[in-house]
Amino acid sequence: QVQLVESGGGLVEPGGSLRLSCAASGRTFSSYTMGWFRQAPGKEREFVAAIRGSDGVTVYADSVKDRFIISRDNAKNTVHLQMNSLKPEDTAVYYCAASAIGYSVYASPTQYHYWGQGTQVTVSS
Repeated sequence: QVQLVESGGGLVEPGGSLRLSCAASGRTFSSYTMGWFRQAPGKEREFVAAIRGSDGVTVYADSVKDRFIISRDNAKNTVHLQMNSLKPEDTAVYYCAASAIGYSVYASPTQYHYWGQGTQVTVSS
């Protein structure tokens, strides 16, 4: 069982930056692929970014590529999402997720087994 706790959300002006963090419990964190998803009001949950545990291979949604950076620290059981050049359309609840199928990176939420409670990110002037 893995428990995930997100932090770092908040209100930021367009063009600003935020760094989300996700702390994970468990002794096998490095074997999990970790992902970030987001869900805006009235919309489906969508993929943002993912990172493989063994070698740090990453994948991003086109909408955030070149603006967001996902990273992880296996020694500290944490994963981060650095969000730069934020836009109003980035406003959503952001969720951290863990996949026990750790040999690839995944964009589908169905591949993830554990989820955090979410943290709100609001981009507005």
